[in-house]
Amino acid sequence: MEGFKVKFRLVTVVVLSIVMTLVAIYDILKPVSNGCTMTYMYPTYIPISASESLSSSKYGLYLYHEGWKQIDFSEHLKQLSGVPVLFIPGNGGSYKQVRSLAAESDRAYQGGPPEPMLYQEASLLLEEGVEMDETDVPIFRQYKRRLDWFAVDLEGEHSAMDGQILEEHTEYVVYAIHRILDQYKKSQDARVKEGAVDSDSLPNSVILVGHSMGGFVARAAVVSPNLRKSAVETILTLAAPHQSPPLALQPSLGHYYEYINQKWRKGYEVQTSRTVPQLSRVIVISISGGGNDYQLRSKLESLDGIVPSTNGFMISSMGVKNVWLSMEHQVILWCNQLVVQVSHTLLSLVDPGTGHPISGTRNRLTVFTKMLQSGMPRSLLKQSKPHLLSPNLPLLKERKFPGSENKNFTACPSKIHWSVEGLEHDLYIKTPAVTILAMDGRRRWLDIKELGSNGRTNFVLVTNLLPCYGIKLHLWPEKGTSDSDLPLNKRVVEVTSNIVQIPSGPAPRQIEPGSQTEQPPPSAVFWLEPKDMHGFRFLTISVAPSPTVSGRPPPAASMAVGQFFNPEEGHKVFSPKSLLLSMYSQKDIFIKEDHPIVMDFTFSISLGLMPATVSLVTTGCGIKKSGLPVEEAGDMDSGRLCKLRCFPPVALAWDPISGLHIFPNLYSRTIEVDSSPALWTSTQGSEQSNVLLLVDPHCSYKTGVAVSLTSAVRRFMLLYNPQIIALSFAVVYFALMRQANAWELDLPVPSLLSAVESNLRVPMPFLLLTISPILIALCYSCLNPKSFPSVGSFFVVSMICYLIANGTIIVLALTILILSHLVARIHVFFNTRWRWWMLDLSTGFFSFRVMRIINSNPSLATSLLAIALVCFVHPALGLLIIVCSHVLCCHNALCSYFTAYSKARTEDLFGFGNGGKSSNLKNDEYEEGLPVDENSSSTPDSARSYGDTQLEIFHHRHGLLILHLLSLLMFLPSLVAWLERLSMGHNFPWFLDSMLCMGIVLHGICDSKPEFNVFFQIPGMRGYEIRQGFVYLIAGYCCYLSGLDLAPYKAFYAMAAVGVVSLFFRIIERRNRRNGDMSYSSRKHSHRH
Repeated sequence: MEGFKVKFRLVTVVVLSIVMTLVAIYDILKPVSNGCTMTYMYPTYIPISASESLSSSKYGLYLYHEGWKQIDFSEHLKQLSGVPVLFIPGNGGSYKQVRSLAAESDRAYQGGPPEPMLYQEASLLLEEGVEMDETDVPIFRQYKRRLDWFAVDLEGEHSAMDGQILEEHTEYVVYAIHRILDQYKKSQDARVKEGAVDSDSLPNSVILVGHSMGGFVARAAVVSPNLRKSAVETILTLAAPHQSPPLALQPSLGHYYEYINQKWRKGYEVQTSRTVPQLSRVIVISISGGGNDYQLRSKLESLDGIVPSTNGFMISSMGVKNVWLSMEHQVILWCNQLVVQVSHTLLSLVDPGTGHPISGTRNRLTVFTKMLQSGMPRSLLKQSKPHLLSPNLPLLKERKFPGSENKNFTACPSKIHWSVEGLEHDLYIKTPAVTILAMDGRRRWLDIKELGSNGRTNFVLVTNLLPCYGIKLHLWPEKGTSDSDLPLNKRVVEVTSNIVQIPSGPAPRQIEPGSQTEQPPPSAVFWLEPKDMHGFRFLTISVAPSPTVSGRPPPAASMAVGQFFNPEEGHKVFSPKSLLLSMYSQKDIFIKEDHPIVMDFTFSISLGLMPATVSLVTTGCGIKKSGLPVEEAGDMDSGRLCKLRCFPPVALAWDPISGLHIFPNLYSRTIEVDSSPALWTSTQGSEQSNVLLLVDPHCSYKTGVAVSLTSAVRRFMLLYNPQIIALSFAVVYFALMRQANAWELDLPVPSLLSAVESNLRVPMPFLLLTISPILIALCYSCLNPKSFPSVGSFFVVSMICYLIANGTIIVLALTILILSHLVARIHVFFNTRWRWWMLDLSTGFFSFRVMRIINSNPSLATSLLAIALVCFVHPALGLLIIVCSHVLCCHNALCSYFTAYSKARTEDLFGFGNGGKSSNLKNDEYEEGLPVDENSSSTPDSARSYGDTQLEIFHHRHGLLILHLLSLLMFLPSLVAWLERLSMGHNFPWFLDSMLCMGIVLHGICDSKPEFNVFFQIPGMRGYEIRQGFVYLIAGYCCYLSGLDLAPYKAFYAMAAVGVVSLFFRIIERRNRRNGDMSYSSRKHSHRH
């Protein structure tokens, strides 16, 4: 029965890991529809010659020119007079990726600014809730100067894989910035020399645009000590990781990130009262790709803790105005909707007076805010959860209106005029909901006091009419006379400018001229809070008149639906249990007619972890109340009739990291936000998601919510794969701890699989090994209340990651075990039948002097070779030597075991058989020609058979093999990048990588024998000692914490520390042996079991 439980635990963990991995890969490989339009161009790349100060460089600098005509490069460079913009490609990227941005910038410059929309715009919120004064921000009718796009050619190197490459890219970008500024001086001198009159001032700064790792390189270049002062003041990054590298595997890469980010934090600090922060004039804007970017999470692209909100922000492409799309990592470079918006944004930075980028930091940040962010009011998002609101959420744009001391709104421009007095008969609405189906030229009056009673304190209107052009809204203190001295038209406040644009789905097609179409999707939303309506009695909705068509009313392609509603109504909470059950059976919720226009759905599990498919099916729309003849209403299909009456639903979701998500035409769609819940750095409430549904109050719906299992698994693996990697090291260390404890207690050394299985036993030691590091992390978080995670979700996610890490190690160990078994069997088979022939070959090979020296002390030779490779070539090659030595030792030990036991029992090999009981064979019963190495146990009083001893050696070295193989795999991306650039020259590895890998090498050499266990008597504390198992336990906890921190590279610090401790105890042991003092010793395994 116990054997069945053991196998069941292992199989369960392995199946969980494999299934989740395969499901995640399947969902990732599915094609993603992003809705982007392709960008087309006619590119020409003009090389910029290197300056004399740069002796030699493998990189290059190019200037982009848009056009199909052939040009003279020298003459084109002479006319260089625009605003310099430098594009920095990302990991493996090309300088030619600049073509989409540069081509659209050229078209935007020639076409001029887009026609201004009169929707609500976002404005900048500064410290203490003070709104930015935008009077100094220029309004453009024509762009002053074009953008000159430069791009650096970084040879397509993989900067995300190696910190040294990242540093070299930074150095060249600094040179490229200086070279660009010098080129403008050179071009101006050439024009003046030819007699041209050039009065324009030269640019003194370059705008940096970086994609992926190029965004981080841009930030690293700004804090470089070699960069000229004020050479860069504006940085725009596209899908760039700022918090940590996307593959946080190499220690030097993670350290370089921490170094640069720390310099940025200090750059914004005020050192003294008289000094200005170093980076006070630099702003950074980060645009993320959203959930469809599988390579980066929005949390990595966030600027929180690096750049203050007064100098930058991060926005998802889902929330960018006029874009509203999530896109893949490379698509963000050519998606036309985003590229056009970015082009106009950069052109808007140019001051029409000076022809250079706006100098004021806040003015530049205001331009980015207005051009990129949505003007969604805080009150609408506050309907979900107040704690989810970002501190730099855009505010309503407010302006003073005469006659109103407390109400600040903007009136429509005077040039847009259609007379309110000339409107046809006014309509007086007696119900809380109002519907407009055509541009009928009428004005609707809504009594705020009457219709806004019974808790209906908020008013929302959704429409597809353009503000000012198609619809106007006013607040009236009264309809008749007043005691006020001001005339009535001076006391009426126009609130049309509070209409906020939202993305709309495809408009319905008209079946035949003059016929009624389906309700068009809303393109704007308007919201009034009680404080906005305080002091007013009436709200009027005025619709512009529209000419008739052939004497018939215009087609119903226009719509507006508004309602006074109670925010407390329409709230639905989906518990974790209901969400989990919805994976198998969808639960339907019926929404009756006359419901609130805003439905608030709270998901107890974040939609960033468990995306949910929300479906809305219209079940009724008041057909009996529609006013149609009975026979006509009965003949028409109910669903078709309701489409004529009900507007398509819209969903709005807000995430504190990735921002606003809007989903138009929500009949059935998977809602996913790019949040990062259940992390060590997560905040309270981040494990929940709130979705606001804007639905027609005249219609009834059947709503279904079902969690997508494949999407949930994909999100889990994408979010927590760094945690799983680091926890894999912890699993191996916990297994090595159990092996060391068995040796200390004079018990058989278990196999790695057996040790892993033992650590999975519930309640102990599973809970001890799993919960203790989590409690340590939570205690540390108590010191920083701002980032205290939700305890329940943090525990559950961490335990699942730990189980997956166990399954990964089991699969890896089992694979190596099977391969070792097969190779050893084949070796023993051939060695038995062709022993003398192979012995002659081996004798001739080992007769060389070099091989005799190596064979006499293989550990010394292995360590010297590994350390030399680690320090002078590449750390991965040194780790490869250690892994090969473990493989050879495991092979020799397994061959010795099979040779000593002609019929080796498989259950003993895997450690699940007779519990490690030895047979009665003696040491002298093995055959000649047995492969023996110096790692064989030299215990003099061994009563255990030679074969069992070799099996224990195999188990011990197998554990070390798995540990150091994981270390090698961590450096594998860096090794690939190093091999790609090997022909360009060789540089020594980073000192940090070399030192940490030297510690790993020392661990592999100093603990190569199972009897080399640490046993250190603490001086002055009789009975207290430090053992090898305790060292491994502490190392496992450190790896566990590095996983919770999403920094798997920090596991190298624990591994290096273990190597240093092992070397320290080996030195103490040898010194005390020579002195005859055995108070510090390594215990011998008696083998009496």
